[in-house]
Amino acid sequence: MWGDPDVVRHIGGVTQPRDRVWLKLLGYIGHWHALGYGYWVARERGTERFVGEVGLADFRRDLAPSFDGAPEAGWALASWAHGRGFATEAMRAVLAWGDEHLGVARTVCLIDAGHAASVRVAEKLGFRPWAETTMQGAPVRLFERPRP
Repeated sequence: MWGDPDVVRHIGGVTQPRDRVWLKLLGYIGHWHALGYGYWVARERGTERFVGEVGLADFRRDLAPSFDGAPEAGWALASWAHGRGFATEAMRAVLAWGDEHLGVARTVCLIDAGHAASVRVAEKLGFRPWAETTMQGAPVRLFERPRP
């Protein structure tokens, strides 16, 4: 998935080689061990086909304004799964889990300024824009979702 240009177009824009993907996976495992939350693999019901990665993280991003203290929601899907409702369905489950287990006041997400499909997903999940900034020189929008 991370080697597909369609997947990374709005997530840094650079495909990832196998060793970088391995480090990403280790970071996901580390989140669970250090923080008690992290990412899951999403699979299609019935076929078990890999859909993507969804979850909550603390990436300690160097942003202004800061995300500090709020889990960051994120989703990345294989290109075959784009536009089929998988992100919304999977993230609803992730956020419900987070609301039940984490007890935080809000969750946040960061979306490439030009990624309209992810903005629609975020809005369906109850996220609302709260700031615009740059990350690594690229414009991004910050969203927040208060705990229901």
